[in-house]
Amino acid sequence: MKAVTFDVSVPKFILAKTIGKVTNSALFGDLSGLRIRDLPELQLPGSHWVEIKVIAGGICGSDISNITYKSSPALEPFGSFPAVLGHEILGRVKSIGKEVTRVEIGQRVTVDPGISCTTRGYVKDDTCPSCLNGYHFTCERAGEESQTMVAGRYLSAGTTMGYHRDLPGGWGETVIAHESQVFTVDDRIPDNAAVLIEPISIAMHGVLQATPDKREPILVIGSGAIALATIWALRAVGYRGFLVAQAKRKHERKLALMMGANEVITPDNEARQALINTGSLAYMPIIGPEVFAGGGFPMIYDCVGSSLSLNQALRFASPRGRIRVLGCAGQLKKLDLTFLWARELKLEGSVGYGQELWRGKRCHTFEVTQDLILEMGTPLQDMVTHSFPLHKYREALKAAANHSKSGAVKVILKPGS
Repeated sequence: MKAVTFDVSVPKFILAKTIGKVTNSALFGDLSGLRIRDLPELQLPGSHWVEIKVIAGGICGSDISNITYKSSPALEPFGSFPAVLGHEILGRVKSIGKEVTRVEIGQRVTVDPGISCTTRGYVKDDTCPSCLNGYHFTCERAGEESQTMVAGRYLSAGTTMGYHRDLPGGWGETVIAHESQVFTVDDRIPDNAAVLIEPISIAMHGVLQATPDKREPILVIGSGAIALATIWALRAVGYRGFLVAQAKRKHERKLALMMGANEVITPDNEARQALINTGSLAYMPIIGPEVFAGGGFPMIYDCVGSSLSLNQALRFASPRGRIRVLGCAGQLKKLDLTFLWARELKLEGSVGYGQELWRGKRCHTFEVTQDLILEMGTPLQDMVTHSFPLHKYREALKAAANHSKSGAVKVILKPGS
């Protein structure tokens, strides 16, 4: 099969950090760790596994951060390379193991890329506490080799398909997954919306784990797919309060309003005015930017995870407010945490998805998301702004990495086209 692989090495890191500042060749081209290759088809490693022909694979901000070596090295032990990238996967079932009951050959499916104790081959009595409680994205065996064997060797360390040596991601023609990771997709959902079930579920999990009071105002920082999905998820689960979205570009602002924002502001004077409108008063310290007291937002979703966005969230939050970080924050310079303690703020992280308590029962985030996509009828496919065949992955990555120039929100690869 043809697939886009990424390998990590010290020389590639040095090239990306030096030459990468002046040429994309060190990031996405011949000097990078990216290659399109012909790889052997993987055999199903067990009777509960599924082979899937990829229809589309999304490009995520975390993919760009890893390819350009901007991510923190802290999670390096929990991945394995070289890897076929892509953890946002839509496909069609190609073959199944003899004990698979969840899906049938020919069905359109999406894949939960998180690697759980079940995928690793452990029985329930030997499951780690995170997986036992339905939060497999924090699986406590992610740094270990597993009991499952793929292509004659034990499954390597790793948290997620797409950053894993043995489990190819969606930037290739086929993937394999344990049946517990595979979810059928309703025929009424178009491909360009179905490929978003994974990123939308990240937002959905963040919202369900930190559902705001229906009366309090909310600020959502960010204009990418996760921020837009967070706005949509808040409305989908029943939040009816005043929702302020912060976005930079005209088409992003339009999408934010479509997803359910009451007001869309830019991260400058408009953001300052939105804070003033909550009742805040501005004060100017002897040194440094102005600070505010009174008013503020009791709930803020930071879908960027940069030092700028977190500094803003800490300054814009009301006393005892909550900040939910859905952006992949890493090593941040010049982050002033003064207001974290001075205003008794709660700063919370969110990762992946898992088992949710929804409408009185336990179900997977993907199931909640798909049900609400059908109920809400929002044209989520409008978030997919760019689509490329697999062999044009370099152009796709350039568009995703420079959305201010390309106008991209979500970029997808279509291996079959």
